[in-house]
Amino acid sequence: MNTTEKQKTKNNSIKHFISRVKSFIGRGWKSPITPGLWIVNNFFQKILRINSEIPWMIHFTSGAIGKITIGKNVWTSFALSGNCYIQGGNGVFIGDDTIFAPGVKIISANHDLLDFTVWIKEKPIEIGKNCWIGANVSILPGVQLGDNVIVAAGAVVTKSFPSNCVIAGVPCKIIKNHNND
Repeated sequence: MNTTEKQKTKNNSIKHFISRVKSFIGRGWKSPITPGLWIVNNFFQKILRINSEIPWMIHFTSGAIGKITIGKNVWTSFALSGNCYIQGGNGVFIGDDTIFAPGVKIISANHDLLDFTVWIKEKPIEIGKNCWIGANVSILPGVQLGDNVIVAAGAVVTKSFPSNCVIAGVPCKIIKNHNND
């Protein structure tokens, strides 16, 4: 893409951004994201092109790369929770209605010990439906969490856990089972 084409693309992005802001203001604000955060997130993502390859809104202080699939209503955590890092080198799937707090790290691939430019192949990370991932949690490669799992703040998840449990610690362990009927 030459300089003229890049400038046209940037100008179109700015026009699109301004028209979206005007349309939201004109019909009343209905987004779960506050207007100021919506504008800042979109400015970074649509104008500055940070995280521009991610098709949903992401907080301007967060980063996401690779193969990431999210269920319904998960995008709001991406938009609201800052300082998160989601690395989908081997894939990350997050189920419907799962929420996560600021500082969450989901890392699906480790580097090869002899060549740091290569990611080691593993199973993708799978997080079930209706999970709650607390602040500053790290979820490491190959982990699978069932539905309705609550992960306590600061936990490091190194292995998989079944549905309907509360997990905590470094490394994580089950501290309580619950029935979420």
